[in-house]
Amino acid sequence: MKKSLFIIYHLLFIISFATAQNTPDGGITPDMLQRIQAAAPATPATRALSNAIAANAIDDLARSRQTALPVPSQFSIETPAQSITDQKSSGRCWMFSGFNVLRADFAARHADSLTLDLSQGYLFFWDQLEKANLCLQGIIDCADQPLDSERVRFFFHTPIGDGGTFCGVADLAEKYGLVPAAIAPETFSSDNTSRMSRIVASKLREYGLELREMANPGSNTSANATPSASKGRVGGGKSAASPAAIQARKTEMLADIYRILTLALGEPVTEFDYAFTGKDGKAKTAVKHYTPKTFYDEVVGRPLKGTFVMLMNDPRREYHKTYEVEWDRHTYDGTNWCYLNLPMEDIEQMAIAQLRSGRKLYSSYDVGKQLDRKRGYCDLRNFDYESLFQTTFPMTKAQRIATFDSGSTHAMTLSAVNLDADGKPTAWKVENSWGGDWGQKGCLVMTPEWFREYMFRLVVDKEYVPEALQREAQQKPIIVMPEDPLFQADE
Repeated sequence: MKKSLFIIYHLLFIISFATAQNTPDGGITPDMLQRIQAAAPATPATRALSNAIAANAIDDLARSRQTALPVPSQFSIETPAQSITDQKSSGRCWMFSGFNVLRADFAARHADSLTLDLSQGYLFFWDQLEKANLCLQGIIDCADQPLDSERVRFFFHTPIGDGGTFCGVADLAEKYGLVPAAIAPETFSSDNTSRMSRIVASKLREYGLELREMANPGSNTSANATPSASKGRVGGGKSAASPAAIQARKTEMLADIYRILTLALGEPVTEFDYAFTGKDGKAKTAVKHYTPKTFYDEVVGRPLKGTFVMLMNDPRREYHKTYEVEWDRHTYDGTNWCYLNLPMEDIEQMAIAQLRSGRKLYSSYDVGKQLDRKRGYCDLRNFDYESLFQTTFPMTKAQRIATFDSGSTHAMTLSAVNLDADGKPTAWKVENSWGGDWGQKGCLVMTPEWFREYMFRLVVDKEYVPEALQREAQQKPIIVMPEDPLFQADE
């Protein structure tokens, strides 16, 4: 062989070998595609299914005959009914559910002779302002971390939102008080929060970059950020601003956020006159002058913080341990979601005990799973996706949480349970916040099997928590990250 040909062949071999070495494994090759297609041959039955699925909603086709059965309507333990609320196009289910508990407790103290409707719009204003401060102060406190660090990304990814937990009700109501719904009605932006939230989030990201540069000059260069000039910037950006200067600039920023919130949600009420009414809508008390704080004292009558235990069922983690979700709060100086992780059996017993006394409970779920919206019924057998798509869905609750397939997404108010002769639940009932025309007159009924698979959080008054479990709830908590798949904000 000529030397020149040998060299050419050798170079071609090297090139082909290098190309083969640099080709990543794992792609769909022609041979693999043939095997995939051979494993799913088209048959008259699959063609008929394909035609049906192409022309119909999947849930209509997967609906099982089980859904023809009547929804349970008799409950051996049921708290008094109250008016159903509607969160509209907002993620404030946590506030609606928390207010349902406060309203029910107020009515019980007055032997159901007085009713109470609280303004979500009023407290939502303060929730948004406090979350804006939480974001900006968190960015200041993490200014020494890289812009692409997990914690800094947490603040910039979701600077603000409407989701939350019962901790937010306790922190905000004690700090800012409460207002009747008639005194501070909803606005378009409180009912439809997405646009306002995006505008405020954009300002917070802009302000966050500026505060980082003030606290740690040059800290934004990795993202090629160019913070806007402002009164609070230090000359040339070469030395860090003083803590006092940073706080002064943050206050100016929050004043801008306050103005945006005022325009969208209205100026917060500071004082008002009000008379309580009965279920007939007629006034039952004399008109009295209130501030939001004195009205809180009137309708709640006690501090909320420290009076309840928050429970969680997370089978991924060790039971009978306490966990705290870092940065999961509504105010910078507020309370993180700190919970005791327990088996469902223990949680159910405490829920039954509190319901038996006539007290409703804040609770949250993955409500979208196996929910028959037309009937307001949650049953694991509502939709037979397995038969429709000829497959199975065998993941456990722990596996669904770990893979982001399930998590706590919606808060509702636990209001009733039906027990069999052995004291075992056969059905649960919750008050929802999607309006009174939805489901079972605004309520939703669950089978015990569904409840165990998709119920996650429960807030129980300490009175109904055994002393041993109260001691467990006081353990030094294990810190978990807010990015955890279970802690999707209740909406």
